[in-house]
Amino acid sequence: MSYRWQVKMSPIKKNHRHSPSPRVQPEHVSSSIRDRVLDAAFSLFREHGFSSTSMLDIVTQARISKRDLYALFKNKHAVLAACISEHTEQMRRPLDITPPVPWTRDALTKLFIEFGTSVLKTVCHPDALTVFRLAIAESDRAPEIARTLESSGREANQKALTELIRSAQSHGLIVAGDPAVLATRFTAVLGEDLLIRLLMRVREAPTEREIVSRARSATEMLLIDR
Repeated sequence: MSYRWQVKMSPIKKNHRHSPSPRVQPEHVSSSIRDRVLDAAFSLFREHGFSSTSMLDIVTQARISKRDLYALFKNKHAVLAACISEHTEQMRRPLDITPPVPWTRDALTKLFIEFGTSVLKTVCHPDALTVFRLAIAESDRAPEIARTLESSGREANQKALTELIRSAQSHGLIVAGDPAVLATRFTAVLGEDLLIRLLMRVREAPTEREIVSRARSATEMLLIDR
């Protein structure tokens, strides 16, 4: 599996103005305007930080009216929550298993390594690190943002991994133990202290070779020796 982070940029219409009128409802604001708001906001949050970015900055960067912005989001925290929610969906790495599953040691090894590699490439991407930093920075004032990141990102991946481990155990390919605990161990071996060091900016992003090596070590920890 390969991963490519994509951010959609919608065309910017010039001279986008509105005459005074009652506040519009969100459903009356086009999806392209919402995309522009989120792209602009995320760029500003990444470059200047959440606290240093104002709603006026977002309006200016997105080249929209205040009316349209407030029709979509009631405040800056709502914009941040939407940015993180959108990027969190992109951070999910579902295990692509199409029945019938080839329950062999070689096939399972390949699947685990590809999954681990994809997860690491995703969470180590600069945009993913920005999402984590923003969620951490605002965790006291808006804990629901961090909860969204946790439930839609890491927990979704762990659930899929746990179910795969449970099925592989029934075929005698994975070591004995609670599947959920083994999934947590896999993630721990995969990342160790990598993410926290990246978030602190005390190390460089891992190379392709390091990523694959980490995924292989995590996989070997799960498989029964033959």
